[in-house]
Amino acid sequence: MKNRFTLSPVMWGSLSFILGAAIASYVTARELTYLRVNPDVVLPRVQTQFPLLYFFGAVVIIGLLLFLIPLDKLKWVFKFLFVLVYAWGVFMVFTLIFQTQLILIMAVAAAAGTAWFFRPSVWLQNILMLLALVSLGAVFGVLLTPWPIMIFLLVVALYDFLAVRIGYMMWMANKMTQSDSLPAFVIPKTNSNWNHNLKTNGTQTIIEGEASEREYSILGGGDIGFPLILMVSVRAAYGFWSSILVAAFSLIGLIAAFVIQSRFLKGKPMPALPPISAASLIGLLIVYFSNR
Repeated sequence: MKNRFTLSPVMWGSLSFILGAAIASYVTARELTYLRVNPDVVLPRVQTQFPLLYFFGAVVIIGLLLFLIPLDKLKWVFKFLFVLVYAWGVFMVFTLIFQTQLILIMAVAAAAGTAWFFRPSVWLQNILMLLALVSLGAVFGVLLTPWPIMIFLLVVALYDFLAVRIGYMMWMANKMTQSDSLPAFVIPKTNSNWNHNLKTNGTQTIIEGEASEREYSILGGGDIGFPLILMVSVRAAYGFWSSILVAAFSLIGLIAAFVIQSRFLKGKPMPALPPISAASLIGLLIVYFSNR
């Protein structure tokens, strides 16, 4: 009999977020210490509208590429971009932690990206995705203050809701899976599928069939990545415990998304960012007013 509890998507999704938050918190502490010790290092100023322009620009460009260009031609482009993103994620996390041995770290990052290219197993996909998201949090979280990030999260949550509602999100996900590249966490329902080779079997098999019959659940990278950016920003602005509080509320929102999907939507596509952003907003409001 399958162990429904230990293999439940909500548990693995929550553990992924908690692990990402723990790594991001440690990396951010190292990053902030370095900036304090080196006051001559000046971070670039980022306009508050830049994240929104970047995000929606990327959405439009990717959508146009998927619509206009045949997948057999796009497949290798996406795989190459994913190799770069995953290698960059490993490089950034290891560099921010160790801050030395850059040549060795570059070799490890290149090896990680190459390993995913030739054999993208489920567990490797999830680890590299998590490290890439932690890196994004560590970089953008210290460049922006919490409220601009919160506004960004709310706007993207609205987009997430509308995109799922009109079917655009599933269309894009289906196209991306056909290219064997998926910017998401793949959560199997059985232990044996953790070693599933996405290259051999194809990522499109993950979302095929009825929801109750699928062997995998999908958790979008943004559902974990965007709250991590907010958490890092809160850590830089208000301190460690405030960031933990906001992260805890984000986790509550993530769990709520899983519950809504399983109990009310019966496994149908569920935009996770709306409940995540709503819960994160509550946490940030508590932090804001308690620090006034």
